[in-house]
Order: sequence, then structure tokens, then C-alpha cells
Amino acid sequence: MKIVIAPDSFKESLPANEVAEAIKRGFKRVIPNVECLLLPVGDGGEGTVDAIKSSLDLEEKTVQVTGPFGDEVLMSYFQKRELALFEVANLVGLAKIPFEKRNPLEIQTKGIGQLILHLIEQGIKDIYVGVGGTASNDGGIGIASGLGYQFYDKNGIVLQVNGQSLFDIRKILKERVIQIPSDVHIKILADVTNPLCGPYGATITFGKQKGLDPSKFKEVDAAIKDFYSKVGPKILKLDGAGAGGGIAAGLCAFAGAEIVSGIQTCLDLINFDQKVTDADLVIVGEGRLDSQSLAGKAPIGVAKRTPNGVPVLAICGSLSEDLPPLPFENIVAAFSILEKSEPLADSLKKAAVYLENTAASIAQIMSLR
Repeated sequence: MKIVIAPDSFKESLPANEVAEAIKRGFKRVIPNVECLLLPVGDGGEGTVDAIKSSLDLEEKTVQVTGPFGDEVLMSYFQKRELALFEVANLVGLAKIPFEKRNPLEIQTKGIGQLILHLIEQGIKDIYVGVGGTASNDGGIGIASGLGYQFYDKNGIVLQVNGQSLFDIRKILKERVIQIPSDVHIKILADVTNPLCGPYGATITFGKQKGLDPSKFKEVDAAIKDFYSKVGPKILKLDGAGAGGGIAAGLCAFAGAEIVSGIQTCLDLINFDQKVTDADLVIVGEGRLDSQSLAGKAPIGVAKRTPNGVPVLAICGSLSEDLPPLPFENIVAAFSILEKSEPLADSLKKAAVYLENTAASIAQIMSLR
């Protein structure tokens, strides 16, 4: 029996590769000779690149760039020949920012643009960017700064490029801009389709979780809209431009990037279609399976790409009440790993044990046949 184990990460608990390993241990405990192929995945959110790297045997490298507070830091990326992947969360992710410093208008993303230029200098032609989980809300102007754009206020003073500067930009100089070569392709792995501005845009939808005072939502949103109405009006109508606090918008406007489905691109990169052809069972999973998962999140993306006749089971941290009746989207059964009522913090700490136990229970049922 061959089981393909292709889970997403369990947010705030386990990365996707550790989720897959725990599920494998559970099946092996009951069916020792089962073949488990681990294909951890991501849909563009934080942890996507970490999931992909294990399947592609990528080499980790680092480069010095401008950090979130203007200091110089080392940022990692993963490379194989002319392909490179990185996550903006490795530079400006919420987990990187101390709670007391979580002001998304002060966080700098200039280092992302600098990293892109470094990759181009190294001969990279295909660049994949995960933009989920950021602590910034600069509308993407940090990317422009990293590529050489300079922003000035009404007095001709160069602005420190962060979200706060959006209110003061009066002049933009392009003399130092380094153009992206036409043979370099930058693809943004997105897990959301939010536009840049408006009621479903970056600021109003994600600002609060980044630490932005809700009383500032409208003025920040208006400042971003005003900026792009001048430098790239088409960006305001682009689905997904709001990902990463507007980093996606900046990549599209200033680096010629393309927004693509995170999970579909992930599955393409790891050659999922070929590896699943002879599978007897596919296991998917994420921290919480709910109605939002149906809009292109990792478990549904994997299930839809699984061939007809191969059953798909979901093993998740929890299952929402708003899910449709099973089966749905090729998933024939879904299981929550929670074993008892306890504080969420305790469940997060024990996720690996609960995953293993749930997988073992499923294996016990399978072995009864």
C-alpha cells in the first residue's frame, strides 16, 4: 500500500514536514510495511517555501539585506540551478517582530527588493516568492526602494521607506532603478485574492492582526490608493495585490511579477501529479479546515489534483461547523486530532502526538479489511 501524505503546516504549531512525519509514524505503528511518500505542501502562506524545499532538494543560502528596522540582517533563500524561492516572512514575518514593535507602518521591506537584485546577479531566472504572514503594511513601496526608487517629501528630503511615508511622498526619482531583465520571471505564491485597497483590501482585512490601530484603517487605505492611482492604477484592480500587506502589489508594479495560485504552483513544482498516480490513499491536512479552505487552500488544492478513484482523507487540528456534508471536493472523510477538551495552547504543543494517534486509529480501521 502506498500513501501520499501531503499536509499543509498547522499554524502556530507544526511546519508541514513535521505534520507529515507524525502522520507517517502513526501509520507505520499499525502497518509497518506501508509505503509513505511525504509531500508537504503550502498554498502561499507562511511556511510554503519550507514545505517545497524538502521535496525539491534545494540548497539554502543567505545574503545581507536591510532588515525590518533599517539594520543589516542575513536573509535566507533556497536555490537549485536557475530557480530560487524565498518567503518574505523570513525577513518581516510576524514571528520575527517582537510584540512591542509590531507597528506595520514602521516595518521596512526594502530588503525584499535587494534580495531580488541579488538573485538576478546570481543568474537566477525563475523566482518564486511566498508573501504570507508579514508584519508590514507599506503598500509595497519597500520593494520599489530596494530596486532603486527614491521617495521625497515636499521639502525634498529623502523619506525612510515604510508605510508611514505613504502620507508624505511628493516626488519619486527613478535614476537609480535597476530594471528586471525580460528573461527573469517572478511569481508570487498567493493564498488570498484580496485586492490592495477597499473593504476587503490589505489594510482593512489584515491590518489589525499586524498591530495597526483600527482608527487608522481608512487613512492608510486612502494613502495606498492615492499612491497607486498615480504610479500604477491597474494594480488597484488586481486580485491578490493585497497579499503581504501590499508586497504583492509592489512586486507586480515595480518588478513585473505575476500572482499565481500558491497551492497549484507548489504542486507543479514538486511534480505531484506524477507521484500520486500509483497511490492507494492521499492524506491532506491543515490546522483548521473550514469554509475558507474551499477557496483554494492547500487541502482542497491537493484533493482536487488527486486522480479519481484514489480516496482522500483530511487530518486536521479542528473541523469547522460551516463545512459542507462529506464527501466534498474529493475528500471522503475528515478527522480532528483533538483528543480531549483542553486549552488551545496545550493542544498546539501536543499536535505531533495527536496527529500520530489519529493516523494510527485510521490505520487500525484500514487493517480490519
